[in-house]
Amino acid sequence: MGLLVFVRNLLLALCLFLVLGFLYYSAWKLHFFQWEDSKYDRLGFLLKLDSKLFSKPAPMFLDDSFRKWARIREFVPPFGIKGQDNLIKAILSVTKQYRLTPALDSLSCRRCIIVGNGGVLANKSLGSRIDDYDIVVRLNSAPVKGFEKDVGSKTTLRITYPEGAMQRPEQYERDSLFVLAGFKWQDFKWLKYIVYKERVSWTHNIQREKEFLRKLVKARVITDLTSGI
Repeated sequence: MGLLVFVRNLLLALCLFLVLGFLYYSAWKLHFFQWEDSKYDRLGFLLKLDSKLFSKPAPMFLDDSFRKWARIREFVPPFGIKGQDNLIKAILSVTKQYRLTPALDSLSCRRCIIVGNGGVLANKSLGSRIDDYDIVVRLNSAPVKGFEKDVGSKTTLRITYPEGAMQRPEQYERDSLFVLAGFKWQDFKWLKYIVYKERVSWTHNIQREKEFLRKLVKARVITDLTSGI
């Protein structure tokens, strides 16, 4: 009888200990996750800007120190520059400028806007608003001349790649920077041709691409809307 009473009391004490431990742990979790002021809103965005999170670990554009950045040399384009060292070195050796202008680089806070070429700004009369930004980035062949009322007249950077680039030099703004978005090794080779004023060879085999598209149409994977590729 005495043994049963002892076991019962031991179990009661153990249960009480577990309950108190659970309550203490729950209170600590609530304090840690809910009572402490959160840095993020319910969507996961920062409530207050933390400049330390936006420290620049590498230059905005590739410069003559690109060999120091080991991480980008581990991956092939578009995630890195693996295998492109010689091409990049040749391009940078004759490039006059590959940084932002001193006036823009000295700004502690830069207001930027990106303008695409999808036509969504047509008849919106937002040109003056766009020109108010410190940096205006335009993509590919986004037009400016003749559309200043809607898209503005200012171009700081024009980011493009061979297939999306404007083909005539006079189409580019004289006071803007040309930025290559290299997605494949042929893109770097294309830029080298341009910089050294060499004969540009197309990165695509048009005939082979047409043959491939015809096979897709024949297999009913895609529909030909051009009345014959």
